[in-house]
Amino acid sequence: MYTTHANIPHYAGHRRRLRERFKKNGLKGLQDYEFIELLLTYAIPRRDVKPVAKALLERLDGIRGIFDASYDDLIACRGIGDRTAVLIKLLKEGSTLYLKTRLENKEVLGSPQDVLNFCHHALSGEKNEQFMVIYLTAKNELIDTEILEQGTVNQTAVYPRKVMESALRKSASALIFVHNHPSGDPSPSQADRRLTDALEKAALTIDIAVHDHIIIGKNKHFSGRENGWLKERVSSPNRLADEKNGFKDSDFSHTL
Repeated sequence: MYTTHANIPHYAGHRRRLRERFKKNGLKGLQDYEFIELLLTYAIPRRDVKPVAKALLERLDGIRGIFDASYDDLIACRGIGDRTAVLIKLLKEGSTLYLKTRLENKEVLGSPQDVLNFCHHALSGEKNEQFMVIYLTAKNELIDTEILEQGTVNQTAVYPRKVMESALRKSASALIFVHNHPSGDPSPSQADRRLTDALEKAALTIDIAVHDHIIIGKNKHFSGRENGWLKERVSSPNRLADEKNGFKDSDFSHTL
């Protein structure tokens, strides 16, 4: 286990070499298990972590599975404790925050791939359905994003009234709705279509545009806009009179 230097473990030089390879070539210079191994060295200081990295990749089905795993799933893996699980979740959340900042101060509709990258990173791999709203200015610049509702493995109750009240609080002029299908299949249900219609109608009554309803699956997505779900925006001259009809208390559940 040890080199000829009695107090220097054999893996100390290996860790240094991994760092140097990364500094020189980035992740292109590392295999998947070496990337995870290098990451683990920052949470597990005095241990050979190569076996832990390989076991983690096998148990959680690769890099994506590791970063999509919940905290509980991570610490259930042999060799993974609180510090390591927090580090992995921190890296995942930090990456999502980075992708969100890429959308700031730019015309969001002119950066569709950045929007999709953010949505996939934020919602893909989640075990339960989540409904997210992207709030935009009149120039389609990002105001904020928010997980407005969280549900179960196959449904989420979404209230149009709550969505529109939140949009008004944030002074949004346009919205993009996003939710995930934990099954990995982004094919929409009839409930998804009905919800989109209800949200668009409610938004129209208060003169807010709905640009899209995106459903996130595994490596795939569905766009309501691209599939003709959404109408072109038309201002409502009677929006104050129609507001009562636009805001309804009924809920709409996504069901796979």
